[in-house]
Amino acid sequence: MAARILHRLRHALSGEGGREERACGSAEAEDCPESSELEDDTEGLSTRLSGTLSFTSHEEEEEEEAEGAGEELGQPPQPAAAGAEDGEWGPAAERAGGSSLLTRQLQELWRRSRGSLAPQRLLFEVTSASVVSERSSKYVLYTIYLIRSGRFDKAPAAIARRYSDFERLNRCLRCRFGCDMAGIAFPRKRLRQNFTAETIAKRSRAFEQFLSHLHSIAEIRRSPEFLEFFFLQDLQAAQRLTCTGMYREALATWANAYRLQDRLGACGSSRFLLTLAGLAVCHQELDELGEAHGCCEQALQLLEAQGSHPLLGPFLQAHIHLAWKVGKDKRRSEARLQDLREAGPPLQQQPTLKECLIKEPLE
Repeated sequence: MAARILHRLRHALSGEGGREERACGSAEAEDCPESSELEDDTEGLSTRLSGTLSFTSHEEEEEEEAEGAGEELGQPPQPAAAGAEDGEWGPAAERAGGSSLLTRQLQELWRRSRGSLAPQRLLFEVTSASVVSERSSKYVLYTIYLIRSGRFDKAPAAIARRYSDFERLNRCLRCRFGCDMAGIAFPRKRLRQNFTAETIAKRSRAFEQFLSHLHSIAEIRRSPEFLEFFFLQDLQAAQRLTCTGMYREALATWANAYRLQDRLGACGSSRFLLTLAGLAVCHQELDELGEAHGCCEQALQLLEAQGSHPLLGPFLQAHIHLAWKVGKDKRRSEARLQDLREAGPPLQQQPTLKECLIKEPLE
């Protein structure tokens, strides 16, 4: 019917001198029924929309941003050239209007959402795996990096764990979080071919997915079992190194434990305060007084809302001593220490920060 109306309109405009055109129009009306018009229109719509989500390369994207700058300021988009060749979205004569605008709008929306709505999440990546042979055992040691997406970490947080460590974590979490763990897969133990490249590669990917799935469940990622899987071994090793006077090696291990807790969002726990104490002690022993003072300040900020804590007095004493050494203000810490002295045991009976660090049981 639309073809017939178009034919009559052409007939009225052309007058008596357009017999050839009328004949052609009549043939079109006979050869093109309504069903074929709908099919043709559907094909044209499909062709016009076929390129709306096809994004260009980075260089072409920058050119489009420059061309679309006027649109962001409220200016109308520039129409496509009349003589443009057929491109990604079909003939230019058919698609220079709506489809070009729609494509540009969708691309602009995608670019904006890509930068503003990208979620910040923690990624677990197995960067290497090595076969370790000891006197009575042989195992694979997997190195896992904790990476925050959308940020550049100058110093990565890393752990090295073997299959038995993952298996112990899986067993503990299934005992406590049976329902949440029901849908989480864990790679099975094999009797043979545990040290082939194929098995190690498959397990590496499986461990990445395993940790990511655990971290996606709020109750599990806040549980002591999950958190201490990452940093308890570092804390124990750092404590042993500190007790034996190997402060440079201990400092690196304390620092990695600090980064792990920071990535995992565990900066309000007693373990984190102990980590700050280890950093402060090692920095002070290595004559890095400014860094030690900064660790004490961070710990005192975390302890600001707490009236009493076993590490509050030792941190205040260390902060006052270091502030005097580096020429910083120590009056606030002195006042807090005076209040603490009046409410608790005499100052002489309070242990130093190093003594607290050595005596703290880490299990």
